[in-house]
Amino acid sequence: MAICRSLAAAAFLAAVVACTTTGFGTGVATKAGATAETVPFTWTSKDGGISGSMTASYDGKLYQGRFFQITQSTTADSLDPLWMNWRHGWHDWGYWGAAGPYPTTVFITRYSGKVVASLDAGADHMRCRFHLVDPSRGMGGGGEGECQNSAGQTIRANFAAG
Repeated sequence: MAICRSLAAAAFLAAVVACTTTGFGTGVATKAGATAETVPFTWTSKDGGISGSMTASYDGKLYQGRFFQITQSTTADSLDPLWMNWRHGWHDWGYWGAAGPYPTTVFITRYSGKVVASLDAGADHMRCRFHLVDPSRGMGGGGEGECQNSAGQTIRANFAAG
């Protein structure tokens, strides 16, 4: 009986690990009067690249946090962690264009297929927005976008399809 439980637990763990997807990206940060700096990104997801964890190494700091792909099933509650260290809704960052900001329900419909992330390195924060090449594959389909840190520096990022 104990052997069956151990085998079942091992099979479950193998299934969970097999469903984990990992990807990489590269960003370029430019500062006025300085050489461009390469910013490595990694992401890990257990739901096919729809949501998960992301890291970025920039300016001697490791930023870590969550990312979410905006889909038709995204709820406002699932996006709440993103706004924690920024003005609610990122209204100061221009993601919404001249016509925004939008109510959450309109945001979710309009931005379906895009990814947003909020990363932290202690007191420093980074917010990111990406446009996916193949939204049906999540982050695994590749994409590009930008991040902005607390100091207002912008990082252009690209993620290759895996």
